[in-house]
Amino acid sequence: MGAAVTRWQILSKDPEASTSFYATVFGWTIHSDNPLGYRELRSNAKGGIDGGVWPCPPEGRPMVQLFIEAPDIEVTIRAATRLGARVIISPQLLPQGERMAVLTDPEGIPFGLVQSARA
Repeated sequence: MGAAVTRWQILSKDPEASTSFYATVFGWTIHSDNPLGYRELRSNAKGGIDGGVWPCPPEGRPMVQLFIEAPDIEVTIRAATRLGARVIISPQLLPQGERMAVLTDPEGIPFGLVQSARA
């Protein structure tokens, strides 16, 4: 079975304005009650996946980024880099126990990997 896209993220130069825009246009709810103050957007739609808005670094460009499930993040990173991907954020432990990394594909398009918290 293939790996699922588990969430999306908008990198924005003005996260407050972007969050407000998408929440207003699409009726999404905003939740920021988490350890990182992440602006989570929930669609509350059947079958939809939630995402959020994060500040874009000054040198970066605004974009939408997908986060893909990785049962073993290290194995997935090795497979991706053998095929030309590049790691731009090494695996990190998030406050709720997940591990996350960000890579670029061979064309330079960034994508995230998420490994669920281990029980």
